[in-house]
Amino acid sequence: MAENGAIQRTYRAPCPGCGAPVEFRSAQSTHAVCAYCRSTVVRQGETLARTGKMAELFDDFSPLQLFASGRIHDRPFTLIGRLQYGYDGGRWTEWIATLDGDRTGILSEDNGAFVFALPFDLQRDAPSAAALRVGATSAFNGQSYTVTSNEQAALISAQGELPRLPELGRRFAVVELRGDNGQMLSLEYDTDPPGAWIGRAVQLEDLQLTGLRDESAKEEKARSFNCPNCGATVTVHLADSKSITCSSCNSIIDLSQGIGGELRHAIQDEPVQPLIPLGTVGQLQGLDWQVVGFQHRMGVAPGDDEHFGWSEYLLFNRKRGFSFLVDAEDGWSMVRPTTGAPTMDKDGSKATYLGKVYRQLYTYNAETSYVAGEFYWQVQRGQRTFNRDFANGPALLSMERYASEITWSSGSKIDSALVAAAFTLAGRKDMFKRNDALPVSAGSGIGCGTIILVVVVIIILLIILSTCSSSSGGSGGGMRSSGGSYGGYSSGGGHK
Repeated sequence: MAENGAIQRTYRAPCPGCGAPVEFRSAQSTHAVCAYCRSTVVRQGETLARTGKMAELFDDFSPLQLFASGRIHDRPFTLIGRLQYGYDGGRWTEWIATLDGDRTGILSEDNGAFVFALPFDLQRDAPSAAALRVGATSAFNGQSYTVTSNEQAALISAQGELPRLPELGRRFAVVELRGDNGQMLSLEYDTDPPGAWIGRAVQLEDLQLTGLRDESAKEEKARSFNCPNCGATVTVHLADSKSITCSSCNSIIDLSQGIGGELRHAIQDEPVQPLIPLGTVGQLQGLDWQVVGFQHRMGVAPGDDEHFGWSEYLLFNRKRGFSFLVDAEDGWSMVRPTTGAPTMDKDGSKATYLGKVYRQLYTYNAETSYVAGEFYWQVQRGQRTFNRDFANGPALLSMERYASEITWSSGSKIDSALVAAAFTLAGRKDMFKRNDALPVSAGSGIGCGTIILVVVVIIILLIILSTCSSSSGGSGGGMRSSGGSYGGYSSGGGHK
């Protein structure tokens, strides 16, 4: 009998490698990894055959663990296996969930959030991975999706029982497509035809999970090594970090391939001091968030030579994953990556997501100028993206395009005094004020309120001049404006 009252068939047999019991809880599982000797075993009828030995898992700070149980769509599930994949930009984890013992799902991390996906039956043959270019759209089962990522990945480790087992170390294409309804479609080309999974974002507390790893008992195995530039000790606190900076010399160190051997690094000059110190914990939107990363970025509009800057704080919560606190001249905002991908009009003037229409504010090229702390992606100084920012009132939507990936984020503006109070920096709240707090500013060097005020003053002056001219008997005169447009590019804010 499993947790949540779900009756599941179980099968147990001795491991052919060490003799320890290996148990199968799901009828869909064909492989398992022995918890004692890490032998990879395949189930063949009523016997097990050893096919090799699995690599060690990398440390994981996730609250998830094997045999944690919960509910999805009012159906109970249990986590029975874990797959860890690597690609050029780092690695990610997928947890195998069995639903009533007869169906398999995947609980995985997606840009710092969690996604629960189920098998998806394609009504047409999947295109080749090469045909799915990043940024292109493709329809599956009547729904349009945007290709947001196309990467070569390989299985690097596994744990527990598994419905399939890609060949260890063999690279294959993984394509992610996202819809404007918040869904994500994943195509995995390790089989022919490729496997298809569809899911959407979930919050761990909504899954009613039990059996999670006890935070007080979790292993605090902080990893330390010597900085390849200055030799100082650098400690990595988050298991999935792919970049970290040395606190002594500010060098950016690439962790995407793990610790060991020669670590790639880049020296940073002219350090930028974040207003909110790294490691600070603050409460926003009812949750405790720790500042684990900071980056300063510069932007410039296409065809313009005037640059503007802003800062981004990477926030971490153990159950919610990552969010971004953005500090721009036009105010503060809190955003997080979306699971789906909005639909843009052909001219880019509007974007629609989850039924809401956002209007474009800015388009610009962005470049990372300084970073500090840890990041779940491979951040680099000089990293460049093309950005679009949209808004619907206080609600925000932003797109960033990299060479092989498109990311979308959504969120809303947040009051500067609230930010200062959240991180117990109310005594310095004046340093948090931005242009959005000024009565005649729209967040640019000159806002709409300023323009209106100037126009009113000009009209009053014209009336006065006209009155003076009439009283002096002079001839009538006129003024003709050359017209023009005003672009507010002195502020902005992009985010991953």
